[in-house]
Order: sequence, then C-alpha cells, then structure tokens
Amino acid sequence: MYKLPFGKTETVVNIPSNYQVRLLRPDNIASVPDGIKEIERALGNPVNSKRLSQIAELGKNAVIIVSDTTRPTPTAKLLPPLISELKAGRVEDITVVFGLGIHRKQTEEEKKTILGELYGRVKSIEHNVTDCVYLGTTSRGTPVEIFKPVADADIVICTGTIEFHYYVGYSGGAKSILPAVSSKRSIDANHALMLDPKSCAGRLDSPVREDIEEAAELIGVDFILNAVLNERKDIIFASAGNYIDAHRKGAAFLDRMSKVRVEPADIVIVSPGGWPKDIDIFQSHKALEHSKNAVKDGGSVILVAECREGYGNRVFEEWLGSNREEVIERFKSGFVMGGHKAALIASLAKRVDLYLVSSLPDEMVRKAYFIPAALQKALEMALRKHGGDARFIVMPYGGSMLAAGD
Repeated sequence: MYKLPFGKTETVVNIPSNYQVRLLRPDNIASVPDGIKEIERALGNPVNSKRLSQIAELGKNAVIIVSDTTRPTPTAKLLPPLISELKAGRVEDITVVFGLGIHRKQTEEEKKTILGELYGRVKSIEHNVTDCVYLGTTSRGTPVEIFKPVADADIVICTGTIEFHYYVGYSGGAKSILPAVSSKRSIDANHALMLDPKSCAGRLDSPVREDIEEAAELIGVDFILNAVLNERKDIIFASAGNYIDAHRKGAAFLDRMSKVRVEPADIVIVSPGGWPKDIDIFQSHKALEHSKNAVKDGGSVILVAECREGYGNRVFEEWLGSNREEVIERFKSGFVMGGHKAALIASLAKRVDLYLVSSLPDEMVRKAYFIPAALQKALEMALRKHGGDARFIVMPYGGSMLAAGD
C-alpha cells in the first residue's frame, strides 16, 4: 500500500506484491530542531553579502516580496527574523508585497494564513500587474517592468522556497522579481524562453533563469532569504544573502536531497504533494514535468491531484479542448502564457497514457487530455495494457522531486 497526498488529506493505492516498484521520495532529511533558529543562522551568515541589518542602514524604506497562496513557502516563519534585522538597521517603513505574477487575487483568509501572527501588524499589498514601471531590457530582449512600489523602494528583499522548476530550473532567488512582481509583458517575454531545450528542471543555466537574474540586476535586489522544505513542509535548510550565490547554495542542497537518476518504468504514479501544489491542473502539471523522465514511451502516468480550483488559468482553459495536434502546432507558432501548459500536456499525452485522479467532473478532465478515473481503477487499466511484468515508479511528492534521465 502506497500513500499519496491528495489536497489536504491523502489517498492510498494497492499495487500487487508481485510487481517491481521503486518508491521515489526525498532523502529522509530531518527538519532542523528549530526552523526559526535555522533562519536566524542563515541571516547571521549571509552568502557573499553584508548582513541585512548593515544593508538596512543605507535606506529609509524596504519591501519584502513573499509568495502567494499557490506556494508552500513558510512566510510566517521567515518574516519575523527578517523584520528584526531591518529594524536593527533602523528601517521602520516596511511593506510586504504578495508576489502574484499573473495569479488571481487572494482572499483575506489566505493572506492571514500566509502572514500568521503578523497579519494586521505589518503593511501588506498585492502585486498589481498593471501598475509597473519600465527599468530597461535584458540581453535576451525581455522588457523589465516592475511593480511600482517595489521599483521605488530603497531596499528590495526576496523570499521564497527553492524547489525544482520545469523551465526555470529551480524556483526561489530572483524569481520573486520576475514573474512575481512584473508586468504581463515582461512575464510573457521571459516565459517564451522556455522553448529553449536548456529550459528544464534541475538546470542552473536555464535561459529563463539567466534572464530573470538580469532583470534582478536592473532593479537591484539587495538580499534574499530562501528555504528548502522536506515532504512535511518543514524547514530543513535556509540560505540568505546575494540573490545568485545564496540561491545556488540552496539549489545544491536540494540536489543532494531530491534529484534522482532513474531507469524509465512502464507505469508512474505521481502526486504533486498535496495542497497547495495540487490546487488546480495548472499547478499540478509541474509534477508531470518532474516525473516525465521516469516513464517509458508508450507507458502510463497516473497523476493524483485534487484540483479543487479546476483548471486554474483562463488562457490555459481556453486552449484546451482542441485536438492535441492543433494545440501543439498553435504553441509552435507563437508562445502564449497559459497556452504553453495545454501544449505541454497534449505533447506528453501523445507519448504516454495520462490518467488524472481528481475531484473534477470527467468532462473537465477529458478536455485537459487526461483519462478520468478513480485511483485503483486507473491502476487496473494501466495493468491491462502493460501486463504482468510491468515495472512501477511511485512519486508521492512529485512537485518537490526530480526524476532525472541519463
């Protein structure tokens, strides 16, 4: 019996004992005894940077960019030590900016959950994709247009979680600038670079990331604080300091914990890791990208994701429903943010059978190029295709792991 996160609960799958199963999950690295102390350790030992309290002496106001509700970042733990460092440098004018990118606005309850005890005690605003100022253009042609309150701040601090990302290589670092607090024009231009073959999970030289870091240089990111989490979303490592070097230190830690070489199997069962990674199909898709190297051509992938908020992106939804070839060709003719995920899922559905175990109606699932099924039923259908010598790979935390090919 294998347990898989599903929304805020979990589900189980029973694979007969005569089948060969490889369970892929992050190395069982224990959480640090005190997550706050780990954050304080990182802040006290910044990578290639002055301490934040010293940086704070050079400005009158600061913005701290934090993740929105679609990310598991432990913002409520990161903020108090960060704010203490700023106040030690005599900065009192502090604004927390929720980095929405092009995601939906958040509810007050979601903001309260993210900020914890600081809700109502610290000034906070949400990114507005239409209120951005132009700062320059990257060498790859991306116009850098940043949320005005961020661009106007004396001190810019980025927070986030470092995980594998299917085209940026890794999340975290300067990703809090682009896309999190950038205009739609900036986001679309940057994300179009995902068409480059080097734009894939686990690569630090992803053209998308290199473009993001050029944008960060234009605005002048002063400091970052990033965390690496285990499967229980506990902090196991933190890095702080320079927006490139501190990020690389966290990425190296993540590689040691969660990057695994695999021999492709016949059947892959993958969960993004539960809430909020499986909030919708748009977010759950990342687990497919992280697991696609684990399945043979002609194999079967069973995605276990609640998707309580449906498709999760209006453009993505508009692209769905056409036949797979049409969507793929449409994407090749020109990048469209949102449409890219429809094309990627359609492309994978040509190579393997895609099943989705979710809370969605069957017609919504089929429209997204998946076969709808309950978990055990999806397993039975896959076994009928692959027979008695089928090999399995099970990834309960596909949003946080990377199955790497040769």
